[in-house]
Amino acid sequence: MTTIGFIGLGVMGAPMAANLVGAGYDVIGYNRSRGRVDALVAKGGRAASSVAEAVRGAEVVITMLPDSPDVEQVVMGEDGVLHHAQAGTLLVDASTIRPDVSRAIAQACRARGVRALDAPVSGGEAGAIEGTLSIMVGGDPADFDAAHEVLRAVGSTIVHVGPAGAGQTVKAANQLIVAGTLELLAEALVFLSAHGVDLASAVEVLGGGLAGSAVLQRKAPAMLDRRFEPGFRVDLHHKDLGIVLDAARAAGVAIPLGAHVADLLASLRAQGGGQLDHSALLLQVEKLSGEDNELAPNRAASR
Repeated sequence: MTTIGFIGLGVMGAPMAANLVGAGYDVIGYNRSRGRVDALVAKGGRAASSVAEAVRGAEVVITMLPDSPDVEQVVMGEDGVLHHAQAGTLLVDASTIRPDVSRAIAQACRARGVRALDAPVSGGEAGAIEGTLSIMVGGDPADFDAAHEVLRAVGSTIVHVGPAGAGQTVKAANQLIVAGTLELLAEALVFLSAHGVDLASAVEVLGGGLAGSAVLQRKAPAMLDRRFEPGFRVDLHHKDLGIVLDAARAAGVAIPLGAHVADLLASLRAQGGGQLDHSALLLQVEKLSGEDNELAPNRAASR
């Protein structure tokens, strides 16, 4: 039985770790808040009280953490993964971080005899629960082959996209597309509402045409019900678009629409919407259209 150390049992990490347990892996979970670890133990996993305890003896270590500094600290910091991992351990970072940081981590891993993959995921909390995530993987092809069976327990679309850092670059593009689609969906709903169209019927027919997308399918129902409990927080998408903008600037490419959506997300966050789901871009479009709303989840529809 493969032993997997799983570090970071948040909204995405917890169901991913649970699916690995369900697939028959020996999963040792670590999280800063103990309640998340206890929940994994209740599902058949094992508990670790530190990064060191999660890593020792693990053949695979998976990290799912909020941002680049978190991954750098957990992997390369004092008493981090590289301090305790045995030679040949496979490190799979499923976090969404800067591509240059992933490349630096891969280099540090090679120096310690540890194999590293950057394997960010897309599909949101629902995809994590269902085990249907899309996983874009950067790193050595042989290491990808070694990790593929493990990744199959958490994802349904698993693709090697290039060397170290390539997975994070593709994830940045993913976040660019999702943000742009969410913004246009929000604008469409406000537009349709202003013309008195039945929104549920409109969403149904739009979903069957070229405008249909996973974003529309997964996010439109909650937007219509004005439910903005976070599946993916505005704070995190704001961070991700910062990665996109930095990477685009470094490459010398223009992303004018992406930059505009990044500004809209930043404004939504500045108004107190950081903890809402990113579909709360709907509230931002309503404000820009002259509607008086509040950045609060579960507000009853005003029309």
